[in-house]
Amino acid sequence: MSRQAFRALAVVVAVAVSPPLFAQPAGYPSKPIRFLVGFTPGGTNDIVARALAIKLTESMGQTVVVENRPGANTAIATELCARAVPDGHTILINSQGHATNPALTKLSFDPVGDFAFISLLAEAQQLVVVHPSFPPKTVRELIAFSKQRAGQINYASSGTGTTIHLSAELFQFMTGIKWVHIPYKGGAPAVMDMLAGQTSLMFGSMPTVIQFARNGKLRAIAVTGAKRAPATPDIPTVAESGVPGYEVTAWYGVSAPAKTPPAVVERLNSEMLRALKLPDVREQLKSQGADPVGSTPAQYSAFMQNEISKWAKVIAAAGIKGE
Repeated sequence: MSRQAFRALAVVVAVAVSPPLFAQPAGYPSKPIRFLVGFTPGGTNDIVARALAIKLTESMGQTVVVENRPGANTAIATELCARAVPDGHTILINSQGHATNPALTKLSFDPVGDFAFISLLAEAQQLVVVHPSFPPKTVRELIAFSKQRAGQINYASSGTGTTIHLSAELFQFMTGIKWVHIPYKGGAPAVMDMLAGQTSLMFGSMPTVIQFARNGKLRAIAVTGAKRAPATPDIPTVAESGVPGYEVTAWYGVSAPAKTPPAVVERLNSEMLRALKLPDVREQLKSQGADPVGSTPAQYSAFMQNEISKWAKVIAAAGIKGE
């Protein structure tokens, strides 16, 4: 299924009113829900998780506690979820790391079989940002400047194999330039070092870097999607700025351990779809450059399997190795 077709179907599902597929689970939730995030606080995964946790706490009658477990491109948090009791009291926010890790490293869990996929939540473009002291002001200037300094320019990412990393690798592949990759354990620490001038540029998730671009602490030169982002309408796309065909977007979803009761999965799915339709949640996400989506568990499971297959081919073709 194409991304466009998936999103069109997901929108229909998110707004449709239909009877529940399963009876509501008695006594669930019976204690606080642990919401695992595989990155440090302040990054996009954390921002999306905390926005959702507030609404789930209000609607489910139990506190949803965000727990940051950074490292290994989300694999640490992902394994914790895979090994948790499958009762709906442990959930995990997924991003591209869940789909790219199988091609980068040997995992102690099955990225598909060990999970019950609940819903795709949102998608977001990335913003190509540079430190204000870095000379290039456009994509064309960045390419020309980089070709004169092969292997001398450092770029930050939220970790090896993340979309931020792969976006920059794809850009280098398509333009014939070469940078030096500096991976971090999340978008927030990567941005902090960039603000301090330790790195020159970053393909940052928009919710993580947009405020710094708005206040001038970083300079935005392009967005990575097919079209300009509503949150930054004056910033051109990479494609229209000199790299035709370039397009990358990030996504965020939620899963639980495999064998979580179907009724619990359905309850979580319905609560998440309800939260994504709330005006304040939609506005919060959109203001940060994230587009609310929503899906059924079956759609999200199919989407994840497609992402794992797609990124395995990209990683193999680019010769990217895990660290």
